Amino acid sequence: MPLLTRIRGPRDLDRLSLEELGRLAEEIRTFLVDAVSKTGGHLGPNLGVVELTLALHRVFDSPKDKVLWDTGHQSYVHKLLTGRQDFSRLKMKGGLSGYPSQAESEHDVIENSHASTVLGWADGIAKANQVLDRDDHVVAVIGDGALTGGMAWEALNNIAAAKDRPLVIVVNDNERSYAPTIGGLANHLATLRTTDGYERFLARTKEVLERTPVVGRPLYDTLHGAKKGLKDFIAPQGMFEDLGLKYVGPIDGHDLEALESALTRAKRFGGPVIVHCLTEKGRGYQPALADEADRFHAVGKIHPDTGLPISTSGADWTSVFGDEMLELGREREDIVAITAAMLQPVGLDKFARAFPDRVYDVGIAEQHGAVSAAGLAHGGVHPVFAVYATFLNRAFDQVLMDVALHKCGVTFVLDRAGVTGTDGASHNGMWDMSILQVVPGLRLAAPRDADQVRAQLREAVEVDDAPTVVRFSKGAVGPAVPAVGRVGGMDVLRAPGTDDPDVLLVSVGALAPMCLEVADLLNKQGISTTVVDPRWVKPVDEAMAPLAERHRVVVTVEDNSRVGGVGSAVAQALRDAGVDVPLRDFGIPPRFLDHASRAEVLAEIGLTAPDIARQVTGLVAKLDGRFERTGAEVDSVEAARD
Repeated sequence: MPLLTRIRGPRDLDRLSLEELGRLAEEIRTFLVDAVSKTGGHLGPNLGVVELTLALHRVFDSPKDKVLWDTGHQSYVHKLLTGRQDFSRLKMKGGLSGYPSQAESEHDVIENSHASTVLGWADGIAKANQVLDRDDHVVAVIGDGALTGGMAWEALNNIAAAKDRPLVIVVNDNERSYAPTIGGLANHLATLRTTDGYERFLARTKEVLERTPVVGRPLYDTLHGAKKGLKDFIAPQGMFEDLGLKYVGPIDGHDLEALESALTRAKRFGGPVIVHCLTEKGRGYQPALADEADRFHAVGKIHPDTGLPISTSGADWTSVFGDEMLELGREREDIVAITAAMLQPVGLDKFARAFPDRVYDVGIAEQHGAVSAAGLAHGGVHPVFAVYATFLNRAFDQVLMDVALHKCGVTFVLDRAGVTGTDGASHNGMWDMSILQVVPGLRLAAPRDADQVRAQLREAVEVDDAPTVVRFSKGAVGPAVPAVGRVGGMDVLRAPGTDDPDVLLVSVGALAPMCLEVADLLNKQGISTTVVDPRWVKPVDEAMAPLAERHRVVVTVEDNSRVGGVGSAVAQALRDAGVDVPLRDFGIPPRFLDHASRAEVLAEIGLTAPDIARQVTGLVAKLDGRFERTGAEVDSVEAARD
């Protein structure tokens, strides 16, 4: 009987021998490769934390003790050990989330899956334990990549201030975030990985000096008194200890005995402790180890034996952007690129290979990336900062106060905008077109197809006195959606065929094909419709108001929150222009969305062609009814006068 099937909770690990734990680790890796190859998911990170997760649940008593995961994509092993072994619908509707989920288990705490937050959480929970006089332990697992984020160091500063408040910080050091970790902290951790360490050095020195007559012992005492200086020279863990944090490590993250010993000592310490563990991303699976780009950080459905994708789709939005960036780089020497530890996922890998001196990986530090971009623009180049839409939220203040206020020509390219689906609530890029509406001078483009990605990116980098944003979806990009005309700067995708049209349908970005389908459905109901793509949704095109005035109703459709989004901006522009027509806005409701496929999420929130057409038909019918009643009332008044 496989050992894994006997694990229903963490305490089932207590009765296993060291040999059985080793077998269990291999079973878990086999399970992960088999399960994730069928569904897709974060494979490499989880293969790397098998022994570490086993040790954590052996030493600590979850859920009484809180085991917190930064980002959480490496929590699959944790799920397996806490009673969740059905991975058949991983990241699918009704199945397990790809991240920790409070709805799934009392063992899960942090759901947001945005990096560098775990230490702040841990600090807060440890403080609550102290206030309420609880003896619970708090363990925060953070990757070396997440330590490049400023929030992590803000939290460390606070954690270190209370030397008697128990908190264990496990640094999962695999030299990578998505790709190899870059920066000064990475170099520091590399030094720690390659040093023998102060204690070993001091032990050898003591042995030699104690055999030295007369001067040996006094010299040893002097050296011991110079502990800080020696530590800084021999083993730079002094940096952590300077903050007031006890340092343990480096520990082989695949040696269960060593891990349990280190974690047990940290648990008993009674104050903040860093346990530095060296792990291997993708361990035990050769296709992952051979993948130098990101060690199978995240995969789609693959052949488990080879690691090759089962099927390939057409060009995706990201690759279209990446190819155009490469062309722009060849044409303009002033174009530079910025990424926040996601060079390949945002499509900048080709640009980086061609122009290695013109790409900057700032680590998981979006705030710094935005401010640095302002400096680059001020210095005379044009930075293109490519980032997931959901992660730009973290740099809003910098976009507002550093880029926009200073009128810096910076282009932000937002990948995975709108509903992304399977990664759940924190990864849907559904807030950018709302939060960016308030930024003075900012211009925001929402391309509908690959041709428009290329065209609007080029338009964006021509702007040198304000921030520009180009946002696009996740996954395969569909066929081109041709324009049949233009009004102002807006593309007309469908003309109404009448001089007295009913509906002006404002289609935003990738939803253009669906909006054309809505128009077809409305036409079958005898409702004439004009479909326009604004292309640049901020600011609202000056031609919008006079165009809207020629229609009976205006409908906006966007892959963004309805609150403060494009629909709200269009409504305000119409009010400002004195255009009084009914407006109906369709978008994402103001709530967090459960993981499911993009199509399933859109169906759940009513963002489909039949749903929209049904509601617009009802709206037009009400308008017709109102006009009829008004006419009857007029007839009645005239009859009374007679």
